[in-house]
Amino acid sequence: MKHLRIAWRFTFFVFYTAWIVLLIYLRKLVLSADLRDAMRIRRRWARNLLAGVGVEIRSFGEVPAEPCLLVCNHRSYLDPIILLAYIDALPVAKAEMASWPLLGKGAQMAGILYLKRESANSRANTLKALTQAVRDGYPIILFPEGTTSGLPTGVLPFKKGAFRAAAEQQIPLSPVAFCFAETADFWVGSESFLQHAYRRFKQDKIRVDVHFGPVFRGDEASSLLDQSRHWIESRLTENPPQ
Repeated sequence: MKHLRIAWRFTFFVFYTAWIVLLIYLRKLVLSADLRDAMRIRRRWARNLLAGVGVEIRSFGEVPAEPCLLVCNHRSYLDPIILLAYIDALPVAKAEMASWPLLGKGAQMAGILYLKRESANSRANTLKALTQAVRDGYPIILFPEGTTSGLPTGVLPFKKGAFRAAAEQQIPLSPVAFCFAETADFWVGSESFLQHAYRRFKQDKIRVDVHFGPVFRGDEASSLLDQSRHWIESRLTENPPQ
């Protein structure tokens, strides 16, 4: 039974994603569809994909109504897909993702900001781009830990760059907490995307709660960082994994 489940979920993941990437490409080519149109298709993809691979989500709180920086703890490759099922936003992702089959190409067409973390110029350019994107009306999805973390009720130290930009440019900021039901769902260490997906797709359900926090504003980066981190850690402490 588990082998059939894995086979179905991988087949669905690949072919459904390929269809959505093709659909976005054709709409751009034939109808000159814009980014907003691609994001609407992407949201439908995220919702159907998550349901198709057995992800069961409960959401708490209100999705921010205004363009802002969504700062999130990072647990799994599912994190950005979960958020994209709720909000049309531009994720900030590591540059290596651009080379991923299907996902990398689809993300480029449907909106993403790629970041080379080892490059100071790339970081500076990404901060400028995200500031402009918020002013253009697009929320931004950020993972300030910089990588996935296996800490059950805590987070890794947050990178300060986005919080400085929010403080200097007066950009609103809202924390989001991903609370997975099991530590086995954390994608950490040297495990590849395919290895992790294979291991977890065997399970009947992958359960996760997503908590949307309040909107913070301020002109002190350290205060914005501390408020966001404390809010996320409080949700993780209240909802520890098994």
